[in-house]
Amino acid sequence: MADAKPMPVPAGATGVLVLADGTVAWGHGFGAQGAAVGEVCFHTAMTGYQEIMTDPSFAGQIITFTFPHIGNVGTNSEDVEAQSPHALGMIVREGVTAPSNFRSTERLDAWLAARGRIGLSGIDTRALTRRIRVDGAPNGVIAHAADGKFDVPALLAMARGWPGLEGMDLAKDVTADATNTWHGGVWRLGFGYQGEGDESARPHVVAIDYGAKRNIFRNLVDAGARVSVVPATASFDEVMALNPDGIFLSNGPGDPAATGEYAVPVIRALLKTGKPLFGICLGHQLLALALGGRTVKMHQGHRGANHPVKRLSDGAVEITSMNHGFAVERDSLGEGVRETHVSLFDGSNAGIELEGGRAFSVQYHPEASPGPQDSLYLFERFVAMMGSGS
Repeated sequence: MADAKPMPVPAGATGVLVLADGTVAWGHGFGAQGAAVGEVCFHTAMTGYQEIMTDPSFAGQIITFTFPHIGNVGTNSEDVEAQSPHALGMIVREGVTAPSNFRSTERLDAWLAARGRIGLSGIDTRALTRRIRVDGAPNGVIAHAADGKFDVPALLAMARGWPGLEGMDLAKDVTADATNTWHGGVWRLGFGYQGEGDESARPHVVAIDYGAKRNIFRNLVDAGARVSVVPATASFDEVMALNPDGIFLSNGPGDPAATGEYAVPVIRALLKTGKPLFGICLGHQLLALALGGRTVKMHQGHRGANHPVKRLSDGAVEITSMNHGFAVERDSLGEGVRETHVSLFDGSNAGIELEGGRAFSVQYHPEASPGPQDSLYLFERFVAMMGSGS
């Protein structure tokens, strides 16, 4: 890594990462050509790169994968969490190889190129990860040019000119366009994402989509619910017009305080109905804000599939998947709000519950199943609350 100033491009380099502090890292570009600016973070999962790239929570971010071999199982049309990738690009150690997996239908580099996303290989991802851990997640630009021609000073200016995620509402950019009905349960080999039969008698969940992962809806169906999805900006009246038995607050990108400007008043009104309410990730943060709490930008964030979380009710430890750059401040939780889970990495809040148990949320992603089934009880609990009316 070097300082950003006029310099010769190393022989064979077709990609570059330029950080706002002037750091330059040369590598080999793949996927789409061009440049993208965002927050550079790291993710510690060893598998699931396709799900990660399509997770709407990664809007505005460039992902450094700490696992060196990314792309070796290819891609397919099933392992996605949204129609298109929301992460701006990926940084990896080793070059993308030919896929070796019976479910693969396309190479990762071709999949990225077709969807306008940039990849950069040949980077010392261990050094970059350490830099992020020490100095925090920086703004940066990832660029790919097949001819190896780059205007590094211009890329540096782009990185320094980007305002950063703090104060940025991205939920409006990734939410559903209109209210829709969700169909399909969890994936099963040989069957795909089939539904669960007649849904008419099931408890009805109205999910507010702040940038939801599809697998959350699949797990709600698998737990026994039917699901309607409304946009992030849906009003209280629009939600209640669907006659929900319970309300779900989804994950999503950006600063929860910014999204909370329009989301929190709706959530507070929904809480007054007494209907069961369940939130995940951004939904957790928004519930905390609606209950009088505060959120804060984290130094490096939590992104990975190996995060241990302690459940305070019985001391059990869940291995969880996390993806967040903001957190709920533990000391901001007021009277009537109980902390239910804490991260064993840094002690940060990972779950809350409103006194009486009618509303609860977690900071992690139970649908991602890294445990693999440590946290699926949360979906079952939510659906049972709607069925019992208590």
